Amino acid sequence: MSGNILAIDQGTTNTKALVVSLAGTILARGSQPTTISYPQPGWVEQDALEVWHCTRAAITECLSALDKPNLMAIAITNQRETALVWERETGQPVGPCVVWQCRRSAPFCSQIKMQGLAPLLREHTGLQVDPMFSASKFRWILEHTQDGFRRAEQGELCVGNIDAWVLWNLTGGAVHATDLTNASRTQLLNLHTLAWDDAALNIFGIPTIALPEIKPSSALYGETVPLDILPGGIPITAMIGDSHAALYGQAGFKPGSIKATYGTGSSLMTPISQPVISENGLSTTIAWAREKATYALEGNIYATGAAVQWLGKLLNLADPGPDVEKLARSVVDAGGVVFVPAFVGLGAPHWKESARGLITGLTRGAGAGQLARATLESIAYQVRDVYDVMQVESGTPLQMLLADGGASRNDLLMQFQADVINCPVLRSTSTEISPLGAAFLAGLTVGLWSGEVEIEGLVPPRDRFEPQMSAEQRGALYANWREAVARTTFTHYN
Repeated sequence: MSGNILAIDQGTTNTKALVVSLAGTILARGSQPTTISYPQPGWVEQDALEVWHCTRAAITECLSALDKPNLMAIAITNQRETALVWERETGQPVGPCVVWQCRRSAPFCSQIKMQGLAPLLREHTGLQVDPMFSASKFRWILEHTQDGFRRAEQGELCVGNIDAWVLWNLTGGAVHATDLTNASRTQLLNLHTLAWDDAALNIFGIPTIALPEIKPSSALYGETVPLDILPGGIPITAMIGDSHAALYGQAGFKPGSIKATYGTGSSLMTPISQPVISENGLSTTIAWAREKATYALEGNIYATGAAVQWLGKLLNLADPGPDVEKLARSVVDAGGVVFVPAFVGLGAPHWKESARGLITGLTRGAGAGQLARATLESIAYQVRDVYDVMQVESGTPLQMLLADGGASRNDLLMQFQADVINCPVLRSTSTEISPLGAAFLAGLTVGLWSGEVEIEGLVPPRDRFEPQMSAEQRGALYANWREAVARTTFTHYN
């Protein structure tokens, strides 16, 4: 069997499209930046129509690079938890996409906690009550749409995440569906029954009829309608959240594997044999689903690459990624400066909504270099916060960290990461590991590959970073970080 897979990767800051071959190589790429808006403090949103326009443009750019794309199937991977609602009849969004980083639904989440409902939701869905997850965002959008709840209950509105939105448009409105990984991030999926949870639906007021059908990650979802140069009739055979796709693309199939994706925020994920409801701030989620569901523990960090972008804007750097690394290399260490980038609170394992960013340890000798170094170190410290808890709760020794994502290109960060967790870091040489993971699942659906043993042979090579720091230095630096984190809650913040 021969043919290629078109993998669509709709991310927070850009949308990519790749054509992946039988050998697992990337034959063509297309990429389009996606605008993010911050209408008021703590609010983050995107234009749903622009998201689809960027997706379409990325597909066209990618396919235009090949004379004969020879597509067997399409895979979709996406930014998770970002929520939107659209009209079933017209396909028009009723408002913006409320992005995963957005905190606008924090008051309702606080209300849930005050009512004592958080333990029930954690037991049923595996998730902490937090505005990051989709359910409270869905509710907010319906509340701020005229007759929103009534229209949703009558089936006039579709409620979903970005994966469902892209699928809807690719199929010309014929299919409203999601996969188990994206469903598991809504706080509406029962982890035990793998169906929408009645108790959660009642708490958030979301009618089942408005929600997408739930399917495995590797399954036939529908077929494309003709779009620009994308032919009609191409089967869509995989959907999976981007962090889950990265773990699959790294071949992290077995318990004991752990990966960190370094993007705008970061996600650490490790597969587990059965659901474990965390008592220490981690989420239980679906890693992926084929014939059966594979579970995972996950820790979500709000601001990692976002911290680098913030510093780049503050210092007016032309290209924040490499420019921040260059600044950081201009000094031997952070000089005691610690930066906690809690711009919208702290995620796992702290879950501190009221936390706000701070910089400590400033002296007259501190400058741009020290601040740049502290910014990169903040990423590694936040990863360690999650890694340490995951080491305890996974029940399986974690012996190396698989790394991917944009910020993982930074050698200085990867070396410091290995030092601060005292564990080797293996960085994928591919910058496209999430769409590759999605493509592998799509290819398995149509028989392009035989199984995960064959997939392991397609995984891109890795760079290795070994820990070099002394235990004494590691302990002292991490203690400073923990002290800074403890100072981030401001009770009078408005």
